[in-house]
Amino acid sequence: METTTTLKNTALTHVHEKLGAKMVPFAGYNMPVQYAGLIEEHHTVRKAVGVFDVSHMGEFYVRGPQALDLLQKVTSNDVSKLFDGKVQYSCLPNGKGGIVDDLLVYRISQDEYFLVVNASNIEKDWAWINANNSFDAHLENVSDGMSLLAVQGPKALEAMQSLTEMALVGMEYYTFKQGKFAGIDNVIVSTTGYTGAGGCEIYFPNEIAETVWDAVMKAGAPFGIQPIGLGARDTLRLEMGFCLYGNDIDDTTSPIEAGLGWITKFTKDFIDKDVLKAQKDNGTERKLAAFELLDKGIPRHGYDVVDANNNIIGVVTSGTQSPSLGKPIGLAYVPVALSKPGSEIFISIRGKALRAAVCSLPFYKES
Repeated sequence: METTTTLKNTALTHVHEKLGAKMVPFAGYNMPVQYAGLIEEHHTVRKAVGVFDVSHMGEFYVRGPQALDLLQKVTSNDVSKLFDGKVQYSCLPNGKGGIVDDLLVYRISQDEYFLVVNASNIEKDWAWINANNSFDAHLENVSDGMSLLAVQGPKALEAMQSLTEMALVGMEYYTFKQGKFAGIDNVIVSTTGYTGAGGCEIYFPNEIAETVWDAVMKAGAPFGIQPIGLGARDTLRLEMGFCLYGNDIDDTTSPIEAGLGWITKFTKDFIDKDVLKAQKDNGTERKLAAFELLDKGIPRHGYDVVDANNNIIGVVTSGTQSPSLGKPIGLAYVPVALSKPGSEIFISIRGKALRAAVCSLPFYKES
């Protein structure tokens, strides 16, 4: 007997359909993958301003006198370093040396935090954090009621400034403000970015999603704003070397292997501290490395990395033809000895071992 999974819609799905977006299933949601075309959308974000509907992302509030204690236990980064209005990138270690999810932690106040998690992991993350909550901390899952727009590009903050009295232009990376935006109170505006092009994220209730969308598009019109799909979001984040959960990191990869040692702080106690400390001190067998393909072809998730004798030595986790650079790029887990920039590796594509060179991140550097 066949079973069909009903896809969830965001509060703006009908808007995307009206705009002629190509819709695809993603993380259980019906999402726009492209509008005018991936390449054009990619360049729009790099050069001007584009808006993504990323309302599929999950949001939790953590409140209470021991909210910090709970987050210190379940996340790898040091939450005590946050101050009101500051955001932190982190991950949830899974108790086996792997990663439950990567996430953003917003400090609203000493006793209140706002977490942003990946759409595909909302239920898993919710269950994991609650299972480890032996503290005086209360969790609230507001994912289903909240919409999220990512307005990205070098002109994004300037374009959005007319919609609020909050000072957006000049906001520091990984900070946020809460106030009136497009005439609506208590909107969260942050600058975490997943494109490397600058910009902001706007969080607000589903009921006003279309009002906010229309206001954003109107304010951005003089700056050339365009709607952007998830296809360009992926090429933009890969050019920066940002990890995508389910591709580059998952329950079988450790933050140390993935190059996320910088969000793994051993100055506190947290799940998997000892395991990850041993990896940091003693090294790991493999490491996530960036590479450029030298021969003609496009690397894709799941392709084998091989040596000169065609022995499998690793796996490609993300790969694409970079629109900004005009060449094929990717991320792959390889033996540590081959993870240094300049190392030669080969990517197996349709039975052929194509030459690739390990390089440093980000792939795309502003000129």
